[in-house]
Amino acid sequence: MGTETRDGDRFRRRVESDASASLALLDSAQFLRAAAGGDPTPAALLEAAAASEHAARETFVGWAADERDADAHAAFSAVAEQERDHRERVASELADWTPDAGPPGPMHAYLRGRDATVERIAGGLVGRPLVTLRTHARLIAFFEARDDDRRARLFSELRAETAAVLDDGLALLEAHCGSESAWETARLVAGYTIQVAADDTADALRALGVEPAIPDE
Repeated sequence: MGTETRDGDRFRRRVESDASASLALLDSAQFLRAAAGGDPTPAALLEAAAASEHAARETFVGWAADERDADAHAAFSAVAEQERDHRERVASELADWTPDAGPPGPMHAYLRGRDATVERIAGGLVGRPLVTLRTHARLIAFFEARDDDRRARLFSELRAETAAVLDDGLALLEAHCGSESAWETARLVAGYTIQVAADDTADALRALGVEPAIPDE
């Protein structure tokens, strides 16, 4: 007996297919250079990861403060707490790190501009996790290559927890997208979230004198 495919599963496949080039860049050695601002070192990558987790926390704290939909509010509150925990776990690997009080990077600036519930779910609970799954995979590989099992395990744990957020986001979209136009809005926002993250990576590489390239690996 066959298993019926969920709308959320089809949505994820469509978004990943549409954004395949962007996702490939985010899961590449070039991403490590962009994140580190040069030759990747453990400290530079950990600082970048801690900053990313902090930015995510701030985004979800802001959404939870004014979200009227009960289910979305509960999800945003839970992710805000998870991202705080992620930030602290990564920061504990650094001797001295405090969050930058400056503005967020392009992806979180875009996300914080979303007011509609479906757009927030699509961008924050689908597009952003799809980005993070790739970047965490690259960080895991980086630390594994250095036989740094503790840090590889840390990012493996964070990645698994992020995958659960993605599953929750897809389920929420199924509950909130009652029309084809709502699904299309969600697809555009999720895809653009990924594109902004990839464009930011590409811009960082160009600033280092490196031309971004879609990896063959």
